[in-house]
Amino acid sequence: MKVIILNEKIELKDPILPLGRPTLGSAGETGDWRTSKPILAEDYCIKCYLCWVHCPEDTIRVDGPDEFPYVDYVYCKGCGICVHVCPKKGSALKMEPE
Repeated sequence: MKVIILNEKIELKDPILPLGRPTLGSAGETGDWRTSKPILAEDYCIKCYLCWVHCPEDTIRVDGPDEFPYVDYVYCKGCGICVHVCPKKGSALKMEPE
């Protein structure tokens, strides 16, 4: 990954993701009022982790490299952002009614 700072190229070993994540459970246990929830189909997941990066409540977890993401349904609000950003539209992640 190359970053240009003041017309100077700097080579970085690892990409830097400037993420501001909420504290787990900062909004309380919100899963009990959700009307639909995201379901992951591992057969179609390409492990791009876009769902994890875009989850506004930090309820999608990844245990390690090359692991499938999973959803912590205790805190998931069912907003569907993860489904919207998934490149495998409607096959890897989809919303199902509770």
